[in-house]
Amino acid sequence: MTEPPLPPNQPPPPSGYGHLPGPPPPSGYGQPQAGDNPYAQQPAPPTQPAYPQQPPTHPQPGYAYPPQAPGMPPAMPPGMPPGPPQGGAPGAAPRRKLTVLIAASVAGVLVLGAGSYFAFFDGGGDKPKEPVAQSSTSADPKPSGSASASVDTGDGSGNGSGGQEDLNAGRKQGEDKVLWYKTQKIEGPGSGVATNGQWVVGDAVVKTVWKSLVGYSVTDGKEKWKLDFPTKICAQTDQTTADGKTVIVVEENDSDSASCNQMKLVDLKTGKEGWTKEVAKEGAFDLLTDINLTLTGDTVAVNRLIKSSAYKISTGDKLFAGNGPEGCQPASYAAGNNKMIGIATCRDADSTVEVQDADPVTGKKTWSYRLPKGFRVTSVYSVDPIVLDIGNETNKERSIVVLGPDGKPRTTVAGEGSFAPNCGVREHMLQGCGTSAVDSNTLYLATSAGAGKANEIVAFDLGTGKVKWRTPAGDGRTLLPLEAAGGKLIAYRQAESEQGGEILSIPAAGGEPTALLRHPSGPAAPIESSFFSPKADYVDGRFFISASRLTALGKDEKFLMAFGK
Repeated sequence: MTEPPLPPNQPPPPSGYGHLPGPPPPSGYGQPQAGDNPYAQQPAPPTQPAYPQQPPTHPQPGYAYPPQAPGMPPAMPPGMPPGPPQGGAPGAAPRRKLTVLIAASVAGVLVLGAGSYFAFFDGGGDKPKEPVAQSSTSADPKPSGSASASVDTGDGSGNGSGGQEDLNAGRKQGEDKVLWYKTQKIEGPGSGVATNGQWVVGDAVVKTVWKSLVGYSVTDGKEKWKLDFPTKICAQTDQTTADGKTVIVVEENDSDSASCNQMKLVDLKTGKEGWTKEVAKEGAFDLLTDINLTLTGDTVAVNRLIKSSAYKISTGDKLFAGNGPEGCQPASYAAGNNKMIGIATCRDADSTVEVQDADPVTGKKTWSYRLPKGFRVTSVYSVDPIVLDIGNETNKERSIVVLGPDGKPRTTVAGEGSFAPNCGVREHMLQGCGTSAVDSNTLYLATSAGAGKANEIVAFDLGTGKVKWRTPAGDGRTLLPLEAAGGKLIAYRQAESEQGGEILSIPAAGGEPTALLRHPSGPAAPIESSFFSPKADYVDGRFFISASRLTALGKDEKFLMAFGK
Protein backbone atom coordinates (compact mmCIF):
# COMPACT_ATOMS: atom_id res chain seq x y z
CA MET A 1 0.00 0.00 0.00
CA THR A 2 1.51 3.34 -1.04
CA GLU A 3 1.94 5.72 1.85
CA PRO A 4 0.11 9.04 1.32
CA PRO A 5 1.98 12.33 1.64
CA LEU A 6 2.00 14.28 4.87
CA PRO A 7 -1.00 16.59 5.41
CA PRO A 8 -0.48 20.27 4.57
CA ASN A 9 1.68 22.28 6.99
CA GLN A 10 2.75 19.18 8.88
CA PRO A 11 6.48 18.81 9.66
CA PRO A 12 8.28 15.48 9.48
CA PRO A 13 8.24 13.31 12.61
CA PRO A 14 10.41 14.64 15.44
CA SER A 15 14.02 13.77 16.05
CA GLY A 16 14.11 15.05 19.61
CA TYR A 17 12.03 16.54 22.38
CA GLY A 18 11.77 19.90 24.03
CA HIS A 19 10.52 21.46 27.24
CA LEU A 20 7.70 23.95 27.48
CA PRO A 21 9.04 27.26 28.87
CA GLY A 22 6.84 29.17 31.23
CA PRO A 23 6.27 30.26 34.81
CA PRO A 24 6.28 27.74 37.65
CA PRO A 25 2.94 26.32 38.74
CA PRO A 26 0.91 28.21 41.33
CA SER A 27 1.46 27.28 44.96
CA GLY A 28 -0.62 24.46 46.31
CA TYR A 29 -0.25 22.15 43.31
CA GLY A 30 1.54 18.89 43.87
CA GLN A 31 3.01 16.45 41.44
CA PRO A 32 0.50 13.94 40.03
CA GLN A 33 0.90 10.44 41.33
CA ALA A 34 -0.05 7.16 39.73
CA GLY A 35 -2.92 5.42 41.47
CA ASP A 36 -2.93 1.92 42.84
CA ASN A 37 -2.94 -0.79 40.24
CA PRO A 38 -5.49 -3.54 40.97
CA TYR A 39 -4.38 -5.58 37.99
CA ALA A 40 -1.73 -8.10 37.38
CA GLN A 41 -0.41 -8.52 33.91
CA GLN A 42 -0.11 -6.68 30.66
CA PRO A 43 -1.39 -7.84 27.31
CA ALA A 44 1.20 -8.68 24.71
CA PRO A 45 1.51 -7.14 21.27
CA PRO A 46 -1.22 -7.52 18.68
CA THR A 47 -1.05 -9.24 15.34
CA GLN A 48 -3.62 -6.91 13.80
CA PRO A 49 -4.05 -3.13 13.73
CA ALA A 50 -6.34 -1.30 16.14
CA TYR A 51 -9.28 0.90 15.27
CA PRO A 52 -8.74 4.29 13.70
CA GLN A 53 -11.87 6.35 13.18
CA GLN A 54 -10.66 7.79 9.93
CA PRO A 55 -9.55 5.99 6.78
CA PRO A 56 -5.82 5.20 6.73
CA THR A 57 -3.73 8.34 6.36
CA HIS A 58 -0.15 9.28 7.02
CA PRO A 59 0.52 9.17 10.76
CA GLN A 60 0.48 12.48 12.58
CA PRO A 61 3.84 13.70 13.89
CA GLY A 62 4.32 12.75 17.51
CA TYR A 63 4.93 14.90 20.54
CA ALA A 64 6.52 14.35 23.89
CA TYR A 65 6.90 15.78 27.39
CA PRO A 66 3.43 16.97 28.41
CA PRO A 67 3.68 20.72 29.04
CA GLN A 68 2.25 22.67 31.93
CA ALA A 69 -0.91 24.46 30.90
CA PRO A 70 -1.37 28.01 32.25
CA GLY A 71 -2.41 27.81 35.86
CA MET A 72 -2.15 24.02 35.88
CA PRO A 73 0.09 21.62 37.84
CA PRO A 74 3.05 20.28 35.85
CA ALA A 75 2.43 16.92 34.23
CA MET A 76 5.91 15.62 35.14
CA PRO A 77 9.28 16.80 36.45
CA PRO A 78 12.44 16.90 34.38
CA GLY A 79 15.48 14.83 35.12
CA MET A 80 14.00 11.35 35.03
CA PRO A 81 15.92 8.39 33.57
CA PRO A 82 15.36 7.60 29.93
CA GLY A 83 12.70 5.09 28.94
CA PRO A 84 12.83 2.45 26.25
CA PRO A 85 11.62 3.02 22.71
CA GLN A 86 7.99 2.21 22.04
CA GLY A 87 6.44 0.43 19.11
CA GLY A 88 4.11 1.77 16.44
CA ALA A 89 0.62 3.10 16.98
CA PRO A 90 -2.19 0.60 16.83
CA GLY A 91 -4.37 1.19 13.84
CA ALA A 92 -1.94 3.46 12.04
CA ALA A 93 -1.21 3.02 8.35
CA PRO A 94 2.04 1.33 7.28
CA ARG A 95 4.92 3.71 7.86
CA ARG A 96 8.67 4.09 7.83
CA LYS A 97 10.64 3.15 10.90
CA LEU A 98 11.92 6.18 12.77
CA THR A 99 15.00 6.81 14.84
CA VAL A 100 14.22 9.18 17.70
CA LEU A 101 16.78 10.90 19.90
CA ILE A 102 16.15 11.91 23.53
CA ALA A 103 17.89 14.93 24.98
CA ALA A 104 19.29 14.53 28.49
CA SER A 105 17.30 17.53 29.67
CA VAL A 106 14.08 15.63 29.07
CA ALA A 107 15.26 12.19 30.10
CA GLY A 108 12.42 9.95 31.18
CA VAL A 109 10.17 10.65 28.22
CA LEU A 110 9.29 7.52 26.32
CA VAL A 111 10.27 7.48 22.68
CA LEU A 112 7.23 8.12 20.53
CA GLY A 113 6.45 6.29 17.32
CA ALA A 114 5.33 7.80 14.03
CA GLY A 115 1.67 7.74 15.03
CA SER A 116 -0.29 10.24 17.11
CA TYR A 117 1.73 9.50 20.23
CA PHE A 118 2.29 11.38 23.42
CA ALA A 119 4.09 10.30 26.57
CA PHE A 120 3.17 10.55 30.24
CA PHE A 121 5.19 9.88 33.35
CA ASP A 122 4.55 9.64 37.03
CA GLY A 123 5.31 13.07 38.40
CA GLY A 124 6.72 11.82 41.67
CA GLY A 125 5.38 10.28 44.85
CA ASP A 126 4.39 6.69 45.36
CA LYS A 127 4.64 4.22 42.55
CA PRO A 128 1.73 1.87 41.85
CA LYS A 129 1.55 -1.09 44.20
CA GLU A 130 2.50 -4.48 42.87
CA PRO A 131 -0.70 -5.83 41.33
CA VAL A 132 -2.41 -9.05 42.25
CA ALA A 133 -3.07 -11.55 39.49
CA GLN A 134 -6.65 -11.69 38.27
CA SER A 135 -8.40 -13.23 35.30
CA SER A 136 -11.56 -12.32 33.44
CA THR A 137 -14.73 -14.23 34.19
CA SER A 138 -17.43 -15.09 31.74
CA ALA A 139 -20.85 -13.56 32.39
CA ASP A 140 -22.57 -16.44 30.60
CA PRO A 141 -20.49 -19.51 29.77
CA LYS A 142 -21.69 -21.47 26.77
CA PRO A 143 -21.41 -25.19 26.14
CA SER A 144 -19.46 -26.50 23.22
CA GLY A 145 -21.38 -27.00 20.03
CA SER A 146 -22.04 -25.61 16.60
CA ALA A 147 -24.44 -23.04 15.21
CA SER A 148 -24.68 -22.18 11.54
CA ALA A 149 -23.47 -18.70 10.61
CA SER A 150 -25.20 -16.73 7.90
CA VAL A 151 -22.54 -16.17 5.25
CA ASP A 152 -22.74 -13.89 2.26
CA THR A 153 -20.92 -15.07 -0.84
CA GLY A 154 -19.90 -11.69 -2.13
CA ASP A 155 -22.24 -8.85 -2.97
CA GLY A 156 -23.17 -7.93 0.58
CA SER A 157 -26.90 -8.44 0.06
CA GLY A 158 -27.34 -12.17 0.46
CA ASN A 159 -27.85 -14.27 3.55
CA GLY A 160 -27.25 -17.88 2.54
CA SER A 161 -24.41 -20.11 3.56
CA GLY A 162 -22.96 -19.98 0.05
CA GLY A 163 -21.27 -23.33 0.57
CA GLN A 164 -18.78 -21.77 2.99
CA GLU A 165 -17.67 -23.53 6.15
CA ASP A 166 -19.55 -23.29 9.41
CA LEU A 167 -17.85 -20.45 11.29
CA ASN A 168 -19.08 -21.80 14.60
CA ALA A 169 -17.74 -25.30 14.04
CA GLY A 170 -15.97 -26.71 17.06
CA ARG A 171 -16.90 -23.94 19.48
CA LYS A 172 -15.13 -24.43 22.79
CA GLN A 173 -16.69 -24.38 26.24
CA GLY A 174 -17.70 -20.82 27.15
CA GLU A 175 -17.42 -19.40 23.64
CA ASP A 176 -20.28 -17.48 22.06
CA LYS A 177 -21.02 -17.52 18.34
CA VAL A 178 -20.84 -15.76 15.01
CA LEU A 179 -24.36 -14.53 14.24
CA TRP A 180 -23.60 -13.82 10.59
CA TYR A 181 -20.82 -12.75 8.24
CA LYS A 182 -20.80 -10.84 4.95
CA THR A 183 -18.35 -10.22 2.17
CA GLN A 184 -18.45 -7.60 -0.59
CA LYS A 185 -17.47 -7.81 -4.24
CA ILE A 186 -16.95 -4.39 -5.84
CA GLU A 187 -15.20 -3.25 -8.98
CA GLY A 188 -14.09 0.31 -8.45
CA PRO A 189 -11.15 2.70 -8.78
CA GLY A 190 -7.64 1.40 -8.39
CA SER A 191 -7.22 3.25 -5.11
CA GLY A 192 -10.05 1.26 -3.55
CA VAL A 193 -13.26 2.52 -1.97
CA ALA A 194 -14.10 3.77 1.51
CA THR A 195 -16.53 1.82 3.71
CA ASN A 196 -15.68 3.44 7.04
CA GLY A 197 -19.16 4.56 8.14
CA GLN A 198 -20.87 2.24 10.62
CA TRP A 199 -23.92 2.81 12.84
CA VAL A 200 -26.07 0.48 14.93
CA VAL A 201 -29.56 1.99 15.17
CA GLY A 202 -32.66 0.11 16.26
CA ASP A 203 -32.68 -3.29 14.57
CA ALA A 204 -30.22 -2.31 11.83
CA VAL A 205 -26.47 -2.05 11.46
CA VAL A 206 -25.75 0.42 8.66
CA LYS A 207 -22.59 0.64 6.54
CA THR A 208 -21.31 3.08 3.95
CA VAL A 209 -20.24 1.24 0.80
CA TRP A 210 -18.65 3.67 -1.66
CA LYS A 211 -21.74 5.24 -3.31
CA SER A 212 -24.31 3.51 -1.13
CA LEU A 213 -25.70 3.18 2.37
CA VAL A 214 -26.87 -0.31 3.31
CA GLY A 215 -28.85 -1.38 6.37
CA TYR A 216 -28.61 -4.97 7.59
CA SER A 217 -30.69 -6.75 10.21
CA VAL A 218 -28.75 -7.05 13.45
CA THR A 219 -30.16 -10.53 14.07
CA ASP A 220 -29.58 -12.35 10.79
CA GLY A 221 -27.69 -9.95 8.51
CA LYS A 222 -30.42 -9.77 5.87
CA GLU A 223 -30.45 -6.56 3.87
CA LYS A 224 -33.24 -4.30 5.18
CA TRP A 225 -32.71 -1.34 2.87
CA LYS A 226 -30.24 0.29 0.50
CA LEU A 227 -29.74 3.89 -0.62
CA ASP A 228 -27.72 4.48 -3.80
CA PHE A 229 -26.20 7.87 -4.63
CA PRO A 230 -24.88 9.14 -7.97
CA THR A 231 -21.47 9.94 -6.49
CA LYS A 232 -19.32 8.60 -3.69
CA ILE A 233 -19.88 9.32 -0.01
CA CYS A 234 -17.05 11.63 1.01
CA ALA A 235 -17.91 12.48 4.64
CA GLN A 236 -19.93 11.10 7.51
CA THR A 237 -19.93 11.15 11.31
CA ASP A 238 -20.27 8.32 13.81
CA GLN A 239 -22.85 10.42 15.66
CA THR A 240 -26.62 10.26 15.23
CA THR A 241 -29.60 12.23 16.48
CA ALA A 242 -31.75 10.87 19.29
CA ASP A 243 -34.22 9.47 16.74
CA GLY A 244 -31.59 7.70 14.63
CA LYS A 245 -30.84 10.21 11.87
CA THR A 246 -27.47 11.36 10.62
CA VAL A 247 -25.94 13.59 7.95
CA ILE A 248 -23.62 12.42 5.19
CA VAL A 249 -21.95 14.32 2.34
CA VAL A 250 -21.47 13.11 -1.23
CA GLU A 251 -19.37 14.61 -4.00
CA GLU A 252 -20.97 17.01 -6.48
CA ASN A 253 -19.75 14.93 -9.45
CA ASP A 254 -17.34 12.13 -10.33
CA SER A 255 -14.40 14.28 -11.40
CA ASP A 256 -11.05 14.13 -9.61
CA SER A 257 -11.48 17.74 -8.47
CA ALA A 258 -15.09 17.40 -7.29
CA SER A 259 -16.17 19.31 -4.19
CA CYS A 260 -17.48 17.33 -1.23
CA ASN A 261 -20.50 19.58 -0.75
CA GLN A 262 -23.80 17.74 -1.16
CA MET A 263 -25.21 17.23 2.35
CA LYS A 264 -27.97 14.68 2.85
CA LEU A 265 -30.13 13.78 5.82
CA VAL A 266 -30.69 10.03 6.24
CA ASP A 267 -32.95 8.13 8.63
CA LEU A 268 -30.82 5.14 9.56
CA LYS A 269 -33.76 3.19 10.99
CA THR A 270 -35.81 3.24 7.80
CA GLY A 271 -33.29 4.03 5.06
CA LYS A 272 -35.33 7.06 3.99
CA GLU A 273 -33.48 10.02 2.52
CA GLY A 274 -34.48 13.50 3.72
CA TRP A 275 -33.33 16.88 2.47
CA THR A 276 -30.29 17.57 0.28
CA LYS A 277 -28.44 20.86 0.73
CA GLU A 278 -25.26 22.25 -0.77
CA VAL A 279 -22.59 23.35 1.69
CA ALA A 280 -22.15 27.07 1.08
CA LYS A 281 -18.62 28.30 0.40
CA GLU A 282 -17.40 30.72 3.07
CA GLY A 283 -15.09 32.84 0.92
CA ALA A 284 -12.73 32.29 -1.98
CA PHE A 285 -10.33 30.09 -0.02
CA ASP A 286 -12.93 27.67 1.26
CA LEU A 287 -11.84 24.33 -0.21
CA LEU A 288 -14.72 21.86 -0.04
CA THR A 289 -12.63 18.80 -0.85
CA ASP A 290 -11.88 17.62 2.69
CA ILE A 291 -14.91 17.62 5.02
CA ASN A 292 -15.36 16.52 8.62
CA LEU A 293 -18.78 16.40 10.29
CA THR A 294 -19.82 16.55 13.93
CA LEU A 295 -23.33 16.88 15.32
CA THR A 296 -25.22 17.50 18.54
CA GLY A 297 -28.91 18.06 19.14
CA ASP A 298 -30.38 19.59 15.99
CA THR A 299 -27.05 21.00 14.75
CA VAL A 300 -24.43 19.57 12.42
CA ALA A 301 -21.09 21.37 12.06
CA VAL A 302 -19.25 21.08 8.74
CA ASN A 303 -15.51 21.48 9.34
CA ARG A 304 -12.91 21.85 6.60
CA LEU A 305 -9.26 22.91 6.53
CA ILE A 306 -9.70 26.62 7.28
CA LYS A 307 -13.46 27.19 7.41
CA SER A 308 -16.50 25.87 9.24
CA SER A 309 -20.24 26.32 9.31
CA ALA A 310 -23.27 24.84 11.06
CA TYR A 311 -26.66 23.72 9.76
CA LYS A 312 -29.97 22.73 11.31
CA ILE A 313 -30.39 18.96 11.01
CA SER A 314 -34.18 18.96 10.86
CA THR A 315 -34.38 21.40 7.93
CA GLY A 316 -30.89 21.74 6.44
CA ASP A 317 -30.98 25.51 6.94
CA LYS A 318 -27.72 27.28 7.71
CA LEU A 319 -27.35 28.45 11.32
CA PHE A 320 -23.97 30.20 11.47
CA ALA A 321 -20.39 30.21 10.15
CA GLY A 322 -17.32 30.42 12.37
CA ASN A 323 -14.89 32.25 10.14
CA GLY A 324 -15.40 35.98 10.63
CA PRO A 325 -12.71 38.50 9.59
CA GLU A 326 -11.85 39.81 13.06
CA GLY A 327 -10.60 38.51 16.41
CA CYS A 328 -10.72 34.83 17.30
CA GLN A 329 -13.32 33.16 15.11
CA PRO A 330 -13.60 29.35 15.22
CA ALA A 331 -12.23 27.48 12.22
CA SER A 332 -13.62 24.16 13.45
CA TYR A 333 -16.07 22.77 16.00
CA ALA A 334 -16.33 19.70 18.21
CA ALA A 335 -19.73 18.57 19.43
CA GLY A 336 -21.66 15.99 21.41
CA ASN A 337 -24.10 15.53 24.29
CA ASN A 338 -25.89 18.80 23.40
CA LYS A 339 -22.62 20.71 23.80
CA MET A 340 -20.34 22.40 21.28
CA ILE A 341 -16.92 24.04 21.46
CA GLY A 342 -15.11 26.05 18.81
CA ILE A 343 -11.37 26.02 18.10
CA ALA A 344 -10.15 29.39 16.86
CA THR A 345 -6.80 30.73 15.67
CA CYS A 346 -6.64 34.36 16.77
CA ARG A 347 -5.47 37.16 14.51
CA ASP A 348 -2.59 38.22 16.72
CA ALA A 349 1.18 38.19 16.33
CA ASP A 350 1.48 34.68 17.79
CA SER A 351 -1.58 33.19 16.04
CA THR A 352 -2.76 32.10 19.49
CA VAL A 353 -5.24 29.24 19.60
CA GLU A 354 -8.37 29.81 21.65
CA VAL A 355 -10.97 27.29 22.81
CA GLN A 356 -14.50 28.67 23.15
CA ASP A 357 -17.86 27.34 24.08
CA ALA A 358 -20.40 27.71 21.26
CA ASP A 359 -24.16 27.79 21.42
CA PRO A 360 -25.27 25.02 19.01
CA VAL A 361 -27.99 27.27 17.57
CA THR A 362 -26.27 30.66 17.36
CA GLY A 363 -22.55 29.88 17.67
CA LYS A 364 -22.19 32.59 20.34
CA LYS A 365 -19.61 32.12 23.09
CA THR A 366 -19.76 32.84 26.82
CA TRP A 367 -16.19 31.87 27.74
CA SER A 368 -12.81 31.27 26.13
CA TYR A 369 -9.53 29.60 27.08
CA ARG A 370 -6.24 30.49 25.40
CA LEU A 371 -3.54 27.89 24.90
CA PRO A 372 0.13 28.58 25.59
CA LYS A 373 2.07 30.18 22.77
CA GLY A 374 2.78 27.77 19.93
CA PHE A 375 0.23 25.18 21.02
CA ARG A 376 -2.81 23.97 19.09
CA VAL A 377 -5.60 21.53 19.82
CA THR A 378 -4.67 18.21 18.23
CA SER A 379 -7.63 16.17 19.49
CA VAL A 380 -10.84 16.52 21.47
CA TYR A 381 -11.53 13.42 23.52
CA SER A 382 -14.77 14.80 24.90
CA VAL A 383 -16.79 18.03 24.96
CA ASP A 384 -18.73 17.10 28.11
CA PRO A 385 -16.54 17.00 30.14
CA ILE A 386 -14.03 18.95 28.05
CA VAL A 387 -10.86 16.91 27.57
CA LEU A 388 -8.31 18.29 25.09
CA ASP A 389 -5.07 16.97 23.65
CA ILE A 390 -2.81 19.94 22.90
CA GLY A 391 0.58 19.97 21.17
CA ASN A 392 3.44 22.22 20.12
CA GLU A 393 4.92 21.03 16.82
CA THR A 394 7.97 23.30 17.07
CA ASN A 395 9.10 22.09 20.49
CA LYS A 396 7.68 18.58 20.12
CA GLU A 397 5.62 18.88 23.31
CA ARG A 398 2.20 17.57 24.18
CA SER A 399 -0.27 17.47 27.05
CA ILE A 400 -3.85 16.62 27.96
CA VAL A 401 -5.84 19.41 29.59
CA VAL A 402 -9.22 19.09 31.32
CA LEU A 403 -11.43 22.19 31.37
CA GLY A 404 -14.41 22.88 33.60
CA PRO A 405 -17.84 23.87 32.23
CA ASP A 406 -16.79 27.53 32.56
CA GLY A 407 -13.67 27.00 30.44
CA LYS A 408 -11.27 27.22 33.37
CA PRO A 409 -8.55 24.56 33.63
CA ARG A 410 -9.27 21.75 36.08
CA THR A 411 -6.15 19.64 35.74
CA THR A 412 -3.62 18.05 33.41
CA VAL A 413 -3.34 14.29 32.97
CA ALA A 414 -0.14 12.43 33.85
CA GLY A 415 0.80 8.79 34.04
CA GLU A 416 3.35 6.32 32.75
CA GLY A 417 2.97 4.99 29.24
CA SER A 418 3.05 5.76 25.55
CA PHE A 419 -0.33 6.31 23.95
CA ALA A 420 -1.70 6.44 20.43
CA PRO A 421 -5.16 8.08 20.37
CA ASN A 422 -5.67 7.59 16.60
CA CYS A 423 -7.57 10.82 16.08
CA GLY A 424 -7.74 12.67 12.79
CA VAL A 425 -4.44 13.94 11.43
CA ARG A 426 -5.68 17.37 10.38
CA GLU A 427 -6.77 20.33 12.43
CA HIS A 428 -10.41 20.06 11.38
CA MET A 429 -10.56 16.37 12.37
CA LEU A 430 -10.72 16.76 16.13
CA GLN A 431 -12.94 13.92 17.30
CA GLY A 432 -13.30 10.19 16.74
CA CYS A 433 -10.25 9.10 18.75
CA GLY A 434 -10.45 5.36 18.30
CA THR A 435 -8.37 4.17 21.26
CA SER A 436 -10.00 6.33 23.93
CA ALA A 437 -13.24 6.74 25.85
CA VAL A 438 -14.49 9.30 28.39
CA ASP A 439 -17.19 9.28 31.05
CA SER A 440 -18.12 11.95 33.57
CA ASN A 441 -14.90 11.67 35.57
CA THR A 442 -12.55 9.29 33.77
CA LEU A 443 -10.43 9.26 30.61
CA TYR A 444 -9.58 5.80 29.31
CA LEU A 445 -6.58 5.54 26.96
CA ALA A 446 -5.02 2.49 25.35
CA THR A 447 -1.26 2.31 25.46
CA SER A 448 0.55 1.66 22.22
CA ALA A 449 1.24 -1.89 21.23
CA GLY A 450 4.18 -2.99 19.13
CA ALA A 451 6.67 -5.80 18.81
CA GLY A 452 7.70 -6.92 22.27
CA LYS A 453 5.50 -4.33 23.98
CA ALA A 454 2.57 -4.93 26.26
CA ASN A 455 -0.74 -3.10 25.85
CA GLU A 456 -2.97 -1.73 28.59
CA ILE A 457 -5.94 0.53 29.07
CA VAL A 458 -5.12 3.23 31.59
CA ALA A 459 -7.90 5.04 33.48
CA PHE A 460 -7.16 8.66 34.46
CA ASP A 461 -9.15 10.59 37.05
CA LEU A 462 -10.23 13.86 35.40
CA GLY A 463 -10.43 15.61 38.77
CA THR A 464 -6.85 14.90 39.83
CA GLY A 465 -5.13 13.91 36.59
CA LYS A 466 -3.79 10.80 38.32
CA VAL A 467 -3.90 7.19 37.21
CA LYS A 468 -6.82 5.30 38.76
CA TRP A 469 -6.01 1.84 37.44
CA ARG A 470 -4.51 -0.14 34.61
CA THR A 471 -6.02 -3.20 32.95
CA PRO A 472 -4.81 -6.78 33.27
CA ALA A 473 -2.75 -8.26 30.53
CA GLY A 474 -4.91 -11.24 29.68
CA ASP A 475 -3.33 -13.45 27.06
CA GLY A 476 -1.26 -10.97 25.09
CA ARG A 477 -3.89 -9.60 22.71
CA THR A 478 -4.41 -5.88 22.19
CA LEU A 479 -7.07 -4.35 24.42
CA LEU A 480 -9.03 -1.31 23.25
CA PRO A 481 -11.76 0.85 24.83
CA LEU A 482 -15.06 0.95 22.92
CA GLU A 483 -17.31 3.09 25.12
CA ALA A 484 -17.76 4.31 28.67
CA ALA A 485 -21.27 4.46 30.11
CA GLY A 486 -23.29 3.41 33.14
CA GLY A 487 -20.27 3.32 35.42
CA LYS A 488 -18.45 0.78 33.24
CA LEU A 489 -15.93 0.66 30.45
CA ILE A 490 -16.67 -1.65 27.52
CA ALA A 491 -13.45 -2.89 25.91
CA TYR A 492 -12.53 -5.17 23.03
CA ARG A 493 -9.73 -7.69 23.31
CA GLN A 494 -8.72 -8.23 19.70
CA ALA A 495 -8.78 -11.58 17.98
CA GLU A 496 -5.74 -13.40 16.70
CA SER A 497 -5.58 -15.92 13.89
CA GLU A 498 -6.08 -18.84 16.28
CA GLN A 499 -8.20 -17.20 18.98
CA GLY A 500 -11.39 -15.17 18.86
CA GLY A 501 -11.81 -11.76 20.42
CA GLU A 502 -13.52 -10.83 23.67
CA ILE A 503 -15.85 -8.06 24.87
CA LEU A 504 -15.10 -7.05 28.45
CA SER A 505 -16.90 -4.90 31.01
CA ILE A 506 -14.66 -3.15 33.56
CA PRO A 507 -16.03 -1.08 36.47
CA ALA A 508 -15.10 2.60 36.29
CA ALA A 509 -13.57 2.31 39.75
CA GLY A 510 -11.42 -0.61 38.64
CA GLY A 511 -11.81 -4.27 39.44
CA GLU A 512 -11.99 -7.66 37.81
CA PRO A 513 -13.26 -7.52 34.21
CA THR A 514 -16.28 -9.55 33.18
CA ALA A 515 -16.43 -11.22 29.78
CA LEU A 516 -19.67 -10.20 28.04
CA LEU A 517 -18.84 -12.09 24.83
CA ARG A 518 -16.17 -14.62 23.99
CA HIS A 519 -15.90 -14.99 20.25
CA PRO A 520 -15.29 -18.45 18.80
CA SER A 521 -11.92 -19.67 17.66
CA GLY A 522 -11.63 -22.15 14.82
CA PRO A 523 -12.53 -20.85 11.34
CA ALA A 524 -14.00 -17.56 12.63
CA ALA A 525 -10.85 -16.24 14.32
CA PRO A 526 -8.73 -15.71 11.16
CA ILE A 527 -11.56 -13.67 9.65
CA GLU A 528 -12.18 -11.57 12.77
CA SER A 529 -8.47 -10.86 13.18
CA SER A 530 -7.85 -9.74 9.59
CA PHE A 531 -10.33 -6.94 8.87
CA PHE A 532 -8.64 -3.93 7.27
CA SER A 533 -8.64 -0.91 9.65
CA PRO A 534 -11.77 -2.27 11.32
CA LYS A 535 -14.70 -0.39 12.78
CA ALA A 536 -16.28 -1.87 15.90
CA ASP A 537 -19.46 -1.45 17.96
CA TYR A 538 -20.95 -3.32 20.90
CA VAL A 539 -24.69 -2.67 21.19
CA ASP A 540 -27.41 -4.61 23.04
CA GLY A 541 -25.28 -7.69 23.55
CA ARG A 542 -24.03 -7.91 19.96
CA PHE A 543 -20.60 -7.03 18.60
CA PHE A 544 -20.15 -5.77 15.04
CA ILE A 545 -16.81 -5.48 13.25
CA SER A 546 -16.31 -4.30 9.67
CA ALA A 547 -13.74 -3.13 7.16
CA SER A 548 -13.27 0.61 6.64
CA ARG A 549 -11.90 0.23 3.11
CA LEU A 550 -12.07 -2.29 0.27
CA THR A 551 -9.62 -2.79 -2.59
CA ALA A 552 -12.55 -2.89 -5.07
CA LEU A 553 -10.74 -5.34 -7.34
CA GLY A 554 -13.84 -7.36 -8.17
CA LYS A 555 -13.18 -10.17 -5.69
CA ASP A 556 -14.84 -11.22 -2.44
CA GLU A 557 -13.50 -9.21 0.49
CA LYS A 558 -14.15 -9.41 4.23
CA PHE A 559 -16.76 -6.78 5.02
CA LEU A 560 -19.01 -7.19 8.09
CA MET A 561 -19.26 -9.70 10.92
CA ALA A 562 -21.62 -9.97 13.91
CA PHE A 563 -21.22 -11.89 17.18
CA GLY A 564 -23.65 -12.65 19.98
CA LYS A 565 -25.06 -15.25 22.35
